[in-house]
Amino acid sequence: MFVAKEFEAANANYASSFTKGDLQLPPQRKDPARALGLEEGDAHVIRNAGGRASDALRSIIISQQLLGTREIVIVHHTDCGMLTFPDDAIRGKIREELGQNGDHIALLPFGDLRQSVLDDVKLLRDSPLVLVVPITGYLYEVETGRIAMIGDDQ
Repeated sequence: MFVAKEFEAANANYASSFTKGDLQLPPQRKDPARALGLEEGDAHVIRNAGGRASDALRSIIISQQLLGTREIVIVHHTDCGMLTFPDDAIRGKIREELGQNGDHIALLPFGDLRQSVLDDVKLLRDSPLVLVVPITGYLYEVETGRIAMIGDDQ
């Protein structure tokens, strides 16, 4: 059984008593690992803005090659701040507030949450730098505490 299936079972238990659907944005020390039934040391968790796989690729390669990771689970969440701005807005903010040009940095905002998960799963599956392992994508619903699989679970 894939670990992702264990996450689904743990999440069903977690969501059954979930009462934190009204937490504010930005997060206040929330730990999404609990929603998957994870304790410290259970998994190599890589976190970044928007959960984007291209931003995490370096860490995934290291995790697979040096730590023996043999399954990947991508989790994006509803009410994500990365849905709230276009590239040009944040680049303008960098220029105005920092006096710097951030055009060389991939900021990776997105407009379609479901598609961002599908894109990230595909990016990792297609990468010659990532081992052929199970890769599953989920959308974590901050309102309910539930996860929903996005795409297939190949």
